[in-house]
Amino acid sequence: MERLIELEGCHNFRDLGGYPARDGKRVRWRMLFRSDGLHHLTAADVARLQGEIGLGHIVDLRSSGELRIDGVGLLADATMQHHHLPLFDGEVPERPETEPMTLADRYFLMAEYARQPIARVLTTLARASAPAVYHCAAGKDRTGVISAVVLGVLGVRDEVIVADYAATQQNLDAIVQRLMASEGYQDMLSALPEDTLHAEPSTMVALLERVGERYGSMREYALAIGVDERDLDRIEERLLE
Repeated sequence: MERLIELEGCHNFRDLGGYPARDGKRVRWRMLFRSDGLHHLTAADVARLQGEIGLGHIVDLRSSGELRIDGVGLLADATMQHHHLPLFDGEVPERPETEPMTLADRYFLMAEYARQPIARVLTTLARASAPAVYHCAAGKDRTGVISAVVLGVLGVRDEVIVADYAATQQNLDAIVQRLMASEGYQDMLSALPEDTLHAEPSTMVALLERVGERYGSMREYALAIGVDERDLDRIEERLLE
């Protein structure tokens, strides 16, 4: 199976299948995907996702403002179920900065601040009736945190989660170039510290360590933010083999 799904309209549409998980199981192929923005998908891309992949659910992590600016493109006419579940949809509280925030700090702040939205994403994926994709704009930060949570819940080892995160680096230049072509992202990207424009393994290592220290495991984190244990069991039933 190819992990990266080659599409004309996005650069980072990847299958999470095949990763070793708990109890000797593996994540099922062609059931769960992560991606950058999907609003540039071509008609051929949409046809492939519906036909060959059988995609049935799209979880959009972008804010309402991002959605207004870029929309959903040709997916608006596709027979897929859309779930707009923004992790942030307004002002994001910043912690008092005694020292500069690293990207790992920002990810942990996301995991703590966006607890309810993250719980809704997990519940949606648990109850999906067909293959699903979740995405943001770059498919790196919000999508990376969701991937860490989902894979952690499935019992995928930390080093595999780290490698999955770092794989975004391969196409990050093309992703950033496309975002910079959108007026909606130019100012935002220009204002970001250089520390945020990478997908280095050390960032995900630090996030996983901090979640482990505070919650014990990613499953315990999911329970703490309000995901029903039955939905966590459903995720395993759907996604592991």
